[in-house]
Amino acid sequence: MNKEIKQLIEDFELFDDWEEKYSYIIELGKKLPKLKANQKIDINKVSGCVSQVWLVHETVNDVLYFYADSDAMIVKGLLAIVIKIYSGKTKEEINQIDFMDIFERMDLKNNLTPSRSNGLFSVISKILQISKN
Repeated sequence: MNKEIKQLIEDFELFDDWEEKYSYIIELGKKLPKLKANQKIDINKVSGCVSQVWLVHETVNDVLYFYADSDAMIVKGLLAIVIKIYSGKTKEEINQIDFMDIFERMDLKNNLTPSRSNGLFSVISKILQISKN
């Protein structure tokens, strides 16, 4: 587990209850750069999400960088977490990440609705698909 992921987990451990974590997730979403209008197209939409979610990527020197946006603030925050975990890594590094372990350590598993969890896993699935191409 790299230092960014460890730091993310430690940040979540600072909060005592779900309300504090929820507020923190929304704050992370506010810091997530918005995608340009020409990136919010159907080919970049992630299916399986209740909210609208777009995911784009670029590869620079064998390193994948991901950018995402949503029309829902909590989803933007969750996308910010996913970006922190997966962006800036090689395909090999991405495929070694155990998101379920991270998800549980941040205590998100028990606090997200099933539809939000499914949407989150749809985004991760798309990232893993990209990393295998």
